[in-house]
Amino acid sequence: MSKQQKPVKLLRKASKIFLFISGILMIVSTVALYFYTKNLLQDEVEEELFSTEARIESSLKENNQAFSLPPVIEVVEILDLKTEFLKDTLIFDPSQNEDEVFRELSTFKIINGKNYRITVRNLVVESKDILIAIVISYFIIILLTLLFLFYFNVEGNRKLWIPFFENLEAMKVFSVKSENPIELVESNILEFQELSTEISILTNQVRDDYQNLKQFTEDVSHELQTPLAIMQAKIENIINTNAIDENQYLLFSSLQQDIQRLKQLNKRLILLTKIENNLFVNIAEIDISKRIEKTAFNFRELFNVDIIFDESQSLNVSMDPYLAEVLCNNLISNAVKHSSKQESILVACTQNSLIISNLGEEPIENPEKLFNRFYRESKSNQSTGLGLAIVKRICDLYEFKVDYQFQDSRHLFSIIFK
Repeated sequence: MSKQQKPVKLLRKASKIFLFISGILMIVSTVALYFYTKNLLQDEVEEELFSTEARIESSLKENNQAFSLPPVIEVVEILDLKTEFLKDTLIFDPSQNEDEVFRELSTFKIINGKNYRITVRNLVVESKDILIAIVISYFIIILLTLLFLFYFNVEGNRKLWIPFFENLEAMKVFSVKSENPIELVESNILEFQELSTEISILTNQVRDDYQNLKQFTEDVSHELQTPLAIMQAKIENIINTNAIDENQYLLFSSLQQDIQRLKQLNKRLILLTKIENNLFVNIAEIDISKRIEKTAFNFRELFNVDIIFDESQSLNVSMDPYLAEVLCNNLISNAVKHSSKQESILVACTQNSLIISNLGEEPIENPEKLFNRFYRESKSNQSTGLGLAIVKRICDLYEFKVDYQFQDSRHLFSIIFK
């Protein structure tokens, strides 16, 4: 499976494509111009050579006298005629004291009954300099044109996409908890305007759905608490005011436990919903070591369990105080529920971590599901299956790292604070 490419900004991506295509076109057009101009200049040189050769042939017919002007013109009588040809040749130029490149045309003619080889040469250095000058000039013009086009293209795209970027920023700060609709920028571009309309419709629908769901959750929670409390009170009244046998007492006690579990389940589901909707915004500096020590003391008194607390140093964390209390309670409660009273529970605080461990005969079968809702490794009725799920959501909210390991016959739950 290939790695996912890193996202690139829209304008940068468009600019890269523009530069890439423009660069290819500039190189291709420059090369094409070079060869076209080179062939054009060569054709002009050769046309001049043929024209000069024609004038020399005409002069020989009229004057019947061979003449030469080395190295430009050479007229020589020969025995056999050959096929005319064109070639480049190097000839030493005394005036420049160096070899120069000449384009050479050699023709073979019968003039006035005599065989002649007429050789005409033309200096091509000047044409080469002209070619280079033309190509460089063209390259500079195209480069400047490309830079101007790139600048105006980027600025034009930037202004063109302003409504899109502003609406994108509005979407980033949009919250379903807000009672006000999202404010979007209007645009005279049809597609952007259609996008804004659809975003407004969608966000309004999402906000309304969220508010309805939130209201429904609160109403259900409130309505459930009352009948559950009434049921529990009636059961207590029956137990206290009526003569019941042992089987009935056990039955009513079981009903009370189920009702209590339903109340806890309801409270924890509401808490999870509030955490996931980021409704806890009261941030304070919390000393986790003091909070977990207090929690450990309370559980030690309530359940008569041996909890050994090791405070290496204080551990301060920025988070909601209520969620800090819930975090400590759920971690200690989980260890207590899965330990016998004869086993020691170890609690340790370091510079940036909290570790809680309890004895265990074997590791958890599905550790990847440990922090899922309603997952219970054991079938104990004491657990709602939400305690560790709440711990995980609190850690996700504040970007803490929660981890489980099984070492030396102990279950270790650790939280690494950033």
